[in-house]
Amino acid sequence: MKLLSFLLRSARGMMAIAILTGFLSGVSSAGLIALISRVIGAAGAVTPMIFWAFVGLTVVALISSVVSQILLVQIAQNAVFELRVRLSRQILASELSQLEQLGTARITAALTEDVNAIAQAVSLFPYICIDLATIVGSFAYIYWLSWQVFLMVMALFVAATATTQYFLGRGYKLLRFAREDQDNLFKHFRAITDGVKELKLHYYRRQTFLSDDLEASSASYRRHNIRAFILFAMVSSWGKLIFFFAMGFVLFALPKFFAVSLQTLSGYVLIFTYLMMPLEKIVAKLPTLGQADVSLQKIESLGLSLETRSEINVTPAKVDPNWHRLEFRGITHEYLRSGEDSNFTLGPIDLTFHPGELVFIVGGNGSGKSTLAKLLTGLYIPDAGEIRLDDQLITSANREWYRQHLSAIFADFYLFDRLLGIDAVDRDLQAQSYLKQLQLDHKVKINNGKLSTTDLSQGQRKRLALLTAYLEDRPICLFDEWASDQDPVFREVFYTEFLPKLKHQGKTIWVISHDDHYFRVADRIIKLDYGKIEYDRSNS
Repeated sequence: MKLLSFLLRSARGMMAIAILTGFLSGVSSAGLIALISRVIGAAGAVTPMIFWAFVGLTVVALISSVVSQILLVQIAQNAVFELRVRLSRQILASELSQLEQLGTARITAALTEDVNAIAQAVSLFPYICIDLATIVGSFAYIYWLSWQVFLMVMALFVAATATTQYFLGRGYKLLRFAREDQDNLFKHFRAITDGVKELKLHYYRRQTFLSDDLEASSASYRRHNIRAFILFAMVSSWGKLIFFFAMGFVLFALPKFFAVSLQTLSGYVLIFTYLMMPLEKIVAKLPTLGQADVSLQKIESLGLSLETRSEINVTPAKVDPNWHRLEFRGITHEYLRSGEDSNFTLGPIDLTFHPGELVFIVGGNGSGKSTLAKLLTGLYIPDAGEIRLDDQLITSANREWYRQHLSAIFADFYLFDRLLGIDAVDRDLQAQSYLKQLQLDHKVKINNGKLSTTDLSQGQRKRLALLTAYLEDRPICLFDEWASDQDPVFREVFYTEFLPKLKHQGKTIWVISHDDHYFRVADRIIKLDYGKIEYDRSNS
């Protein structure tokens, strides 16, 4: 029902037409069976009316089936497309802290496995509708033959449905458990790709990870899936048993209670035999539908979690390149660190910045530098305090506008293979010029905003990220441990040439660094110690 509701929300009108034409196809198919049964019972006496009725029902069944399937395929694919786009928009619109709490594994599983499970299920929906329509049409034919037999068949059908609900309920519950195991598996898969060097270096760590984490989660996932599919197989077998019981009753018991003609009896046998195929198809699709239902619940749950911390999505106003004063007053931010019982609190932070300042932010590991960087750039929302850019108080209504003033290269940066959002007329020429300064022109070319390669060393990839910051040409820049992966020569160039050039252009520069040898180039040094500003001093 969740899947049907999902499709109805996507295109209610088209869905109604598709279902109606599907039922028309199913009823026409059942009508063909009734006609065939009549011809068989009449010992081959075919009148022109019966012939043309057969042709007409065949044409109607064919056309309505094709129309229904075309409409349902379009509806299903549009619904999956909208689901992917909506979920992606919800993720990008949610607060960064909320995304970090949800975890990469859960979000990745929703975007890949859950969406794929729903896509697979909705692709079956056209055929399910045809099969259901065929079953309804067949029941109508049984009622036309004998209302008493119809009541008996419906009683068996209701009994079968009621008894199978238990098995289906248990199966769906096990699929939900398997889906939770899948989140853990995605987390372990990420550990394999991100931590492969550490795992290969330490034999006992690798074996413990494989046995206690990966194999344990995989075994749990396998166990829940096996049990669920066994239950679905039992449903299929139980349905067949009841079906054959109904056929046996009609063949052996019914003639003892009612006078049944050979034509009527052959009609029952023919329609029951014809019914077996659509019933088997629907039962075979139950696991796929169950997985889609669980996935839809997971996506809806994730969507609700994202919406609770959703940011206002508005087109930002034009950046103010001539700002004079950026103030952070009484800023605090609290969060729970993974693996720790107590919350970490950054602040209160009181800082003021001006254009053309080169500021180093220093401190030991765990002092709060990365958290401060996310607060400075507007990616974290303060729990208390205020941010002002000149006379503008930064709120949820204009935070997007504030962020457009900043370019940032974080320690865990991501490098796109295209210059997204940079549409300057001479973009490629500027980029090629910067590539030469970054000593990458022999490795990377720019063609229509696309980088020829990003398959470079980490230091070279950071230089490409710096290329993007240059082209964005925003008034404030943040560099988080940018020089840590550079060779000594290029590290010297970064601190003594690139940063001073940006400063002379009037840009405010925040540099998170452990390179105390270059602290001399800074105008100010801000040192953090466990979330507090230990000192904020000028180098002049």
